[in-house]
Amino acid sequence: MSKDTPRSYLLLYLKGIAMGAADVVPGVSGGTIAFIAGIYERLLNALRSFGPQIWLIFRQSGVQGVWRHIDGTFLLVLFGGILTSIVTLASLISHLLEVYPELIWAFFFGLILGSVWLIATQIRQRTSAVWICLVLGTLAAYMITELSPREMEVTLFTLFFSGMIAICAMILPGISGSFILLVMGMYAPILAAVKSLHFSVLFVFACGCVVGLLSISHFLSWMLRRFHDVTLALLTGIMLGSLNKIWPWKQTLEYRLNRAGEEVPFLQTNVLPSVYEVVTGQPSHLTGAILCGVMGIVLIVILEKVRTR
Repeated sequence: MSKDTPRSYLLLYLKGIAMGAADVVPGVSGGTIAFIAGIYERLLNALRSFGPQIWLIFRQSGVQGVWRHIDGTFLLVLFGGILTSIVTLASLISHLLEVYPELIWAFFFGLILGSVWLIATQIRQRTSAVWICLVLGTLAAYMITELSPREMEVTLFTLFFSGMIAICAMILPGISGSFILLVMGMYAPILAAVKSLHFSVLFVFACGCVVGLLSISHFLSWMLRRFHDVTLALLTGIMLGSLNKIWPWKQTLEYRLNRAGEEVPFLQTNVLPSVYEVVTGQPSHLTGAILCGVMGIVLIVILEKVRTR
């Protein structure tokens, strides 16, 4: 691990803000941003350091020893950025998705497409097992994105369970925790709790997140150590399959009423920009969308250049 400096912590905080902004969007994963930013494996190693051994380290080295063991400053700065982003950007991102949906989705489409290339380049040996895992990851993510949203009653159990499942998705590149919440019918209640700072709801949800986060981080860290190329291939496939959800032009086949009595899309299918203009009567903003998609890809290339330097 390289020596951290005030400048590196500022960059880490900004990466946390980017992760939080991605996690707000149903279809984009904060884990993807962590992978792009080059902090994914360090994040997993820090999270998996939580365990029974902490008590022994505390008895031997005190609080400072525990803090070093869990890479505490790294986690504090990163999650500080994530929380800052979620609290401050939730309303802004929701507004942008309502006003400029094609452009915003196109940018994220390019971002993830570039990320697929980035992760694929880190696979050392392209064996048959790697190709199989790539295909399986793609199919699994595609099928998840085809799931229809459900309605769940907001209880202590559903809040805890949804937090546990969503955070597992958030840490996986390509699978959006926000989309999983949307499928479970918990996205609107959680986003409303964030906007209104409903602390009791957020506390139960956060407890579920902690349990899920510690579980998935141990598993993924073990997979990356033992089966590096196969795991990267699986993660690449998951990101590739998730592009189905992020396609900018969609036709709504069925609407439903949410808890506020508002009509919202229920079933959607991907269409070409020309078809989108016909069925919706709205401009496709094709030129702008292409530019935003290219910007997303270029941003990945720039971040990779910066990371390798």
